[in-house]
Order: sequence, then structure tokens, then C-alpha cells
Amino acid sequence: MQPIAWQLSLVLMTLVAFGFAFVAINSGRRQDDYAPLQIRAYRLRTRLFWGLVLVFGPAMIYTLMDLPYGATRARTGSGAVQVIDATGYQWRWELSQDHVTAGQPVEFRVTSADVNHGFGIYDANLHLVAQTQGMPGYTNTLRHTFEEPGTYKILCMEYCGVAHHNMMTEIRVDAR
Repeated sequence: MQPIAWQLSLVLMTLVAFGFAFVAINSGRRQDDYAPLQIRAYRLRTRLFWGLVLVFGPAMIYTLMDLPYGATRARTGSGAVQVIDATGYQWRWELSQDHVTAGQPVEFRVTSADVNHGFGIYDANLHLVAQTQGMPGYTNTLRHTFEEPGTYKILCMEYCGVAHHNMMTEIRVDAR
């Protein structure tokens, strides 16, 4: 963690601790008439709500304008889209093919034949590079372009039964 980050974290935790202490100290006092306090609190809450809407509303709209992402988002490479049908079973993955070409977009069509499965693609260092959900009766589409050749592991990311830990397969990404 960066030095400035832990200092900021410490300051924020201290402010939260003071807030809790303030509430704990003042909770024992008896208040006979809450009406003025209630009116001020409602006014503050309304202003806070509209302030958050004004701040985060435009940011949310801006970031969601491109949804749903089309197949053109996956076309960071050249060539035709490679399609792989992936079906999850307890406790294995079945892929329509197990090798693709680096630099060309790949479209995974992921479903499940039994229970929910998490479809996670990991590189050689076991860093997650892409993921989606495999669900019975529904096909999710995952688009990804593998930039580096090598062997990638596909692991189940959602507990699906006693042999969940063995639910893995590999996909080979060949150089152009």
C-alpha cells in the first residue's frame, strides 16, 4: 500500500471512530422534542440525496452509454471472430475447440447443462483475464482477444459440488 494511501485510510478510520464515539456519548441524553431535529435531518437527507444524484448521475449515464457492448468491442485484433461453445457439467468443461490464434477475437458462448458455473479464463501466472457465468437454459457470450500465445486455464469460479476443484480445462493460444 502506498504511504499516502495508508495515511488517508488512517484519517478516514479516525473520523469514523469519532463519529461512533459522538453518537455513543450523545445517545444517553434524553430528548423530549424530536420534531426540530427530525425536520433538520430530513432536510439534510434530501439535500444529500440530490447532491449524490447530481454528482453520480451524469457519471453513471456516461459510463453506461455504450451498453450493451457489441461484437465490435472484441475486434481489437485482425481476422474473423473465432467461436468456441463452452458447456459446463459437474465437474468438467466441454469446449467445441481447444485452440485459437493470438490477436484474433474469440467469442465464447457459455452455458451449463446442470447447475451454475463460473467460467474464468486464467493466464500462465493464474491471473484472471476474462470471466462470465454459465447457467442452465441460458447462453452468455464472452468476447476476448488473446494478445499473448500460450496455454490458458479455464476454471470454474462458482462452487458446483464436491469435485468443483477439479473442474478445469485448458485452451492453447497459438501465435499467428
